[in-house]
Amino acid sequence: MNDEVEQQVTTGGAHRRPMDRRSLLAIAGATTVGVVWAANSGTSQVARADVPGCTSPSPSPSPTATGGAGTYAVPIDTVQHTRTWMAWPDSTAIWSGGGRGGVSLAAIQANIALIANTIAKYEPVIMCANSASVSKAKSMCTNPNVTVIGSIPVDDCWMRDSGPVFRTDGAGGLDAIGLNFNGWGKRQTSTKDSQVAAKVAAYVGVPFTAAGIVSEGGAIEADGAGTLMATRSSILETNRNPGMTEAQATAALCAAYGASKVIWFDGYVDSGDITRDHVDATSRFLAEGKGLVQQPNANDTHDGWYNDEISQYKVLSTAVDAKGTAMQVSKIGGPDYNVIRSTNQNFVGSYANYYVCNGAVISAQFGDSRADAAAKQVLAGLFPGRVIEQLNIDAVGGGGGGIHCVTQPQPVA
Repeated sequence: MNDEVEQQVTTGGAHRRPMDRRSLLAIAGATTVGVVWAANSGTSQVARADVPGCTSPSPSPSPTATGGAGTYAVPIDTVQHTRTWMAWPDSTAIWSGGGRGGVSLAAIQANIALIANTIAKYEPVIMCANSASVSKAKSMCTNPNVTVIGSIPVDDCWMRDSGPVFRTDGAGGLDAIGLNFNGWGKRQTSTKDSQVAAKVAAYVGVPFTAAGIVSEGGAIEADGAGTLMATRSSILETNRNPGMTEAQATAALCAAYGASKVIWFDGYVDSGDITRDHVDATSRFLAEGKGLVQQPNANDTHDGWYNDEISQYKVLSTAVDAKGTAMQVSKIGGPDYNVIRSTNQNFVGSYANYYVCNGAVISAQFGDSRADAAAKQVLAGLFPGRVIEQLNIDAVGGGGGGIHCVTQPQPVA
């Protein structure tokens, strides 16, 4: 086990620590990203990722994509999707029932199947599975709108972080970027997952470029109109981007996402959180100039996570977007950790980590009936005309994430 890998953290006291994301035992020797696959129109070749160094990070240039004539940018999740991409977990080393939040492989597979089958009511889903697990995935993903493929092997289920980030140009063009996934700063094995982004792009048949930064999709929120959100604690972390300044990170993110501004939050570093505080658990874009921030329950422990949620709201509500427009920010309340079903110290109870698909919002419920109902009401008001689905995804929450974390949208070009 790599000496940089962190051990699971437990906390004492009456209140469980909220948002202690992905507090897990990394497995099988953490690996780094050395080589990524570059895909262009379905053809793959080995290429070295343009990973920023300590002194002179340089964002990768935008690829010359085919099929469009505009400027490429990552759209907001609320645009129409062609499909959703997901990944099937099958590692008993990761999901042992003892290491990652006490979650068993059977439990996490049941949750992933539930999410896939629910999304598939509204749009197609492609589930990437290791060849030995294709049959199992097919037997559990029973909605005929879910297609299980065995040609893109995976280490784990967090497709938001390992998968490609698709971009559109507004003129019929589609391409993809990769964020050089390295197992959340070399904290979990990523031999297969480090190649998922490029392989998905090749499967789709679109150009692929590695970004000039190491990160994960859940660490970056885009409004599709030039503005991004991210936490310094995750992006500027030494195990991801050693020596990179905030200005350099801003340039790299904007180059990759087709944006011009990053709204930075300080974030929070907890020794058990290998994401180093992904923004998608707390703050989301609703539309251009509009955001949503989860706020702590009154009964939450006033710890670093509590303060982080308060801080993110203060920063976003006083920020302006890339066009200089003042942000309009809504709140969504978090659950009471003394009432929810899970007794996991490191459970992620994020209503903000919802997933928007065609015609629906797929969100979580945690067994706090009052907070669950309030969250559903908030989401219904924010997304009129969409069905609000609330799912029991306690195994995903116990593993350190939510529905947004295990999904990756492919927007319509």
